Amino acid sequence: LSQKRAESAVTYMVNRGIDKSRVIAKGYGETRLKNKCADGVECSEAEHQANRRSEVTIIEM
Repeated sequence: LSQKRAESAVTYMVNRGIDKSRVIAKGYGETRLKNKCADGVECSEAEHQANRRSEVTIIEM
């Protein structure tokens, strides 16, 4: 699912004029959580939502 989310973010950027060759999609799943809310851990929906995110790193402008 995280890879699909990353690919959707790339599609969004490409549809708005970013050259596809300049964007890489990487889905990390549960390897880079922002909090303790992995599968099987009781957390609020807001806490789980914090882990359902896309991050963009700008390397060069």
